[in-house]
Amino acid sequence: MTRVIHTGDTHVGYQQYHSPERRRDFLDAFEQLVEDAVDADVDAVVHAGDLFHDRRPDLQDLLGTLSVLRTLADADIPFLAVVGNHESTRGGQWLDLFENLGLAVRLGAEPYVLGNTVFYGLDHVPESRRDELEYQFTSHDADFAALVSHGLFTPFAHANWDTETVLTESNVDFDAVLLGDNHEADEAQVDGTWVTYCGSTERASASEEPGRGYNVVEFGPDVDIRRRSLETRPFAFVNVDLAEGEGIERVREQLRQHDLTDAVAIVEITGEGDPVTPASVEEFATDRGALIARVKDRRELEASETDVSVSFADPDDAVRERISELSLSQAALDVDETIRASKTPDSKVREEVKARVEALVEDEDAFTRVSEADDTGDTSPDHDDTAESVTDDELEAGNVDDGLEDGSNEDTDETATDGQISMEDYL
Repeated sequence: MTRVIHTGDTHVGYQQYHSPERRRDFLDAFEQLVEDAVDADVDAVVHAGDLFHDRRPDLQDLLGTLSVLRTLADADIPFLAVVGNHESTRGGQWLDLFENLGLAVRLGAEPYVLGNTVFYGLDHVPESRRDELEYQFTSHDADFAALVSHGLFTPFAHANWDTETVLTESNVDFDAVLLGDNHEADEAQVDGTWVTYCGSTERASASEEPGRGYNVVEFGPDVDIRRRSLETRPFAFVNVDLAEGEGIERVREQLRQHDLTDAVAIVEITGEGDPVTPASVEEFATDRGALIARVKDRRELEASETDVSVSFADPDDAVRERISELSLSQAALDVDETIRASKTPDSKVREEVKARVEALVEDEDAFTRVSEADDTGDTSPDHDDTAESVTDDELEAGNVDDGLEDGSNEDTDETATDGQISMEDYL
């Protein structure tokens, strides 16, 4: 029998709500998982992508991750992983560095043998490039075979990757497909093969109400998948339906019924009551011990022409959301990241932008605009393969990866229009 922990979407380095404490929470969750792995003496930790939240993690996040991986290595527990969309770079991957240091194994077409089971890997691939995939793997003679990948697969919500096609076209018969990208744990059988999401290890959005955790998967005599929980920072979800004449005092009354100590308080307001100032609610919640308070007044959302929820705590997320609606090209997104989101000094921004654009000149697709919906008229929330995070409202729309802050994933280079953008637009 081979027993592994299946995890993913750890998003180390995500400074959710601009909070240093929340940033530490994501690494703490990963550390807790590894402690569980050592205590349970599992045969391996299998990570299904998005170890990091950012393609250029800060030094503190790299050092923290290295420390966690060394804990596994010291216990002789291999770390098997694939690359997710959040951490993917055009050159070498961070996972390659960890592999060179002897702290990880990057799964691919070659089988990694572990007891009676072999593991293969399939990194995240943008939807526009999946037609090129052949799903050819080196054969094996083990009792079980598992494929580890990152993406939104059928039959789960917001899927854009057909699991049946993968299983049918592959030259290897898989007994299990271990997935990352969807932050909610789920499982199903497709043509007799178990397909499962492990969920994220920390709440990367306000829509992720269920507790966080990971899967324990046993191979032999059958495939057995069981859920394990992690103790993460508490979230207090407070729903207040204001009757006519009710206002801030009613909201405060509801907040008093929750233990807000060191919690993230998510307050949602509905009903016909009086206007409520988000700042007054946030102040009251933090006075009662909340680490962070977020207020969503659904009445204002319904009255707005654009369904956008902006918290005082997250102005940057509002900017990211607006940018995601512009259907910008790969090059444009890179330029935006350099100017707005990166740590490039102001004096070097022009030089960095020029270098990035010149590096993309040979890639025609990099300067092609992306439509907001595909030919079928799909208007589901976009999954940004290049952006550093996903907004809360996007994640609330349905999934994932989050990554991050709330909803569903879809590739930004999925469908291109005829409009071309020249280098002069960026320099």
